Amino acid sequence: MMNHSDHVRLLRKGVAGHGGVWADLGSGWGAFTLALADLLGPTARIYSIDKERASLQQQEQALREHFPAVEVIYQVSDFTRRLDLPPLDGVVMANSLHYVRKKDELLQRVHGYLRPGGRLLLVEYNADRGNFWAPYPLSYRTWEALARQNGFTQTTVLERVPSRYLNEIYSALSIRAE
Repeated sequence: MMNHSDHVRLLRKGVAGHGGVWADLGSGWGAFTLALADLLGPTARIYSIDKERASLQQQEQALREHFPAVEVIYQVSDFTRRLDLPPLDGVVMANSLHYVRKKDELLQRVHGYLRPGGRLLLVEYNADRGNFWAPYPLSYRTWEALARQNGFTQTTVLERVPSRYLNEIYSALSIRAE
């Protein structure tokens, strides 16, 4: 079972310093929103987006307890639809992209949310065949090609951790082309 330090480790190499405006798409209970708040610090603004209000309420309580100085804006929305966001320095998609069957349209929107040079941090199962819990995962090799097709460059693996589901989880950084 992963804990907060594991979540921080998966994102750490992809975060270039403190502050900035970020979004966590499909944030769920907020494990990676908390990791992002830890890494970005009190000068950051994070948009936490999930379609489940109860999940956002739970993470709001955890963030108030652990990182009260970080500004977090909670949006009950389906991240696969158009979102009203300011230009972003970064986006985290941790264990959320594997719920999306047709990824290109969504990745085009994510590309548009980011400022030139903005960072997309993906946390995903390193597999191309899913199961009930992760129906459409994508291996790192598949992610490299998909990222390139959708205007991202410099895609690189940040970390890999074993998983009892689908063998391994990886984190990757992709940059929005200038």
